[in-house]
Amino acid sequence: MKRYAVCGISNRALNMYINPLLSTFSSTNKIVGLLDSDPLRFEVCRKQFPELVNHPCYEPSAFHQMVEETKPDAILVAGRDDTHFDYIELGLQHDLEVITEKPMVTTLDNANRVLAAERNSKGKVIVTFNYRYSPIHRKIKELILEGKVGKVTSIDLNWTIDTYHGASYFKRWNRKREFSGGLSIHKSSHHFDLVNWWLDQVPVQVFAYGTLHYYGKEGEHNPSKVDGRNCLTCSEKHNCAYYSRWNSRSRNNGVKDDHLQQNVKPQELYTDYRPDACIFDSEINIEDTYTAMVKYNQGGLLSYSVNFSAPYEGYKLAINGTRGRLETTEFHEPSRIPFPIPAQQTIDYYPLFGSKEIIHVVHTDGGHGGGDPLLLEDLFLGPDPARPYEILAGAEAGAYSIAVGEGVWRSSQENKPIDISEFCYKK
Repeated sequence: MKRYAVCGISNRALNMYINPLLSTFSSTNKIVGLLDSDPLRFEVCRKQFPELVNHPCYEPSAFHQMVEETKPDAILVAGRDDTHFDYIELGLQHDLEVITEKPMVTTLDNANRVLAAERNSKGKVIVTFNYRYSPIHRKIKELILEGKVGKVTSIDLNWTIDTYHGASYFKRWNRKREFSGGLSIHKSSHHFDLVNWWLDQVPVQVFAYGTLHYYGKEGEHNPSKVDGRNCLTCSEKHNCAYYSRWNSRSRNNGVKDDHLQQNVKPQELYTDYRPDACIFDSEINIEDTYTAMVKYNQGGLLSYSVNFSAPYEGYKLAINGTRGRLETTEFHEPSRIPFPIPAQQTIDYYPLFGSKEIIHVVHTDGGHGGGDPLLLEDLFLGPDPARPYEILAGAEAGAYSIAVGEGVWRSSQENKPIDISEFCYKK
């Protein structure tokens, strides 16, 4: 039996890791300890999973005690982003396997420190980049490896996050850079890792712009410039376009998301944490719009944009190479899209000399485009031996995704290109 301690009893920890460890993967894995700074989270966990009622619970300062008493083989890190580094570093000091949610950490400096700590440890770090595992994204990787496009020369990736999902980041702790690293790290590290993985190249330079257009005190749709409001009790919520769109009686039961919960009653959850803070508060210090160019060490170029207040959610991707071009468009969650969309996502292949080919992919159920279930199998059963390429991400992949994300933010602040190669730790 492989033994796990869970550090950070978040909703993600409860649903993504604890639930399958207690059910699907329970024959070879077991949870031995829980760690969090908020005792109410232990109560929520025990209520949802009564089988954990007698499991020991620890505060963050008791990490060493937890390891000594519960003797885990691995830790699962799923708390707020800014807590990841301490748990990862401590886990590596104890030579443990560390499985961490993305982003691995929130700064490039801490990413380099993780890489150094891993090199001096018998343990290792795994970063749960589940976007790699969706059927479409795996197929794109396979097409590149097959040489369909030849040498990849450029990638265009345009991501839109809709007003439901996008606003959620500005209601929660993500809205403060000191907790999340900003959305160029918290969210876009997902996207940058995908491109890094597809290309199998190292990012070396970033030039970007980023700004706050929709949220914060100066947001165009702010009903009034009053700080400290919460959606549940706000007297102006019906004058708020973001609230009204998703909270009418006709929409309440139909809106879906991989990981967001609708109609949560914040006062019944956790200490000092509400997921319904006003999206127009002045304390918001992150951006909601980015455009970026990234240069890679073997000549690949990425043109990237993301908008966190769009009418619909999804992405448009084009990959150009010396032998052809791949295109695909994803529309995320039909319950939130106000127009007809294709029944399934496909990939269009355009050879440099020849006719277009439409590639159909078998889609699978599960969060993040069907990626979560396969990721969990690799984590808790071991990597699929039949897969002819590496997909489970380590600390170096985590670091490079953060390097690009921090480069995006720094470039937008300093108005100049940022040379990532100056800051990335080299093994």
